[in-house]
Amino acid sequence: MTLFNRGETNPGLFPEAEKLRGDRDGDLAALDGREWDAVVDPSGYVPRVVGASASLLADAVEHYVFVSSISVYEPPLAAGFDETVSVIELEDPATESITEAYGGLKALCERTVEGIFPGRATHVRAGLIVGPHDPTDRFTYWPVRATRGGEILAPGDPDRQWQFVDARDLGAWFVVLAEARTAGVFNATGPLPATTAGEVLEICLRTATVDGRLTWVDDAFLVEHEVGAWMELPLWIPKSDDFASMQEANVSRALAAGLVFRPVEETVSDTLAWADGRNGAVAGGVGLTPERERELLAAWHEKVGR
Repeated sequence: MTLFNRGETNPGLFPEAEKLRGDRDGDLAALDGREWDAVVDPSGYVPRVVGASASLLADAVEHYVFVSSISVYEPPLAAGFDETVSVIELEDPATESITEAYGGLKALCERTVEGIFPGRATHVRAGLIVGPHDPTDRFTYWPVRATRGGEILAPGDPDRQWQFVDARDLGAWFVVLAEARTAGVFNATGPLPATTAGEVLEICLRTATVDGRLTWVDDAFLVEHEVGAWMELPLWIPKSDDFASMQEANVSRALAAGLVFRPVEETVSDTLAWADGRNGAVAGGVGLTPERERELLAAWHEKVGR
């Protein structure tokens, strides 16, 4: 096992692995002249950068696993969409603005890799990747919020499907794909059986073992009060949004190729245990602040008369 990175973040992790230092945007010297069975690329966002490393490795590895994203698909999305749905085509393919063109750039990265590794590449269109060590906290917010108990603002419809995949399940599957030299495109998100918003939040409350209660607030109210989907209220997307069905992807191809999921309870418990090591802190800009949540709940109760 060889890891290639700049060595700037947690360089002491995985001491048993060989570590090559460099920068995929301009310093690939450490990769030159070496050979591997396969490569897993989890950090490719810009076609120019992905193309540089893929080209260098074209004759050095047998198979390329590229971590893409569900975000590549052109909205609006229909429930049950599969890998045949059209992907986003950028008006400016030369852009490198990840924040403004993330999905389209990921689609171009897939195309770049496939051009260099024709028939030797796997494109994993992952959903929200969650679990311990997730720096985005887009899932972590909910287990952490549950530990504070009290009245919890729960967004939208409790029966809406929520999809996400534990990073550990995804990582184990990457190895399966690489070993089998499985080529093609795969939606990769879960869990299985499918979970609803209500089920996920109830699991968070049970795991937190505190006295908490969920108050479900509808989409229209949240939109009216300019609550930010996905980030300010993680995993919530209003039904009026073009990406409303993003969490209803068809993942049958990935299941047939060996993707399996651990129980949601395990992901929630392990995520909470990891978050406890940070004293329950959540990344800035993710989730409702306690003050904002109280204000919204008060306004909601006034609206519904209770």
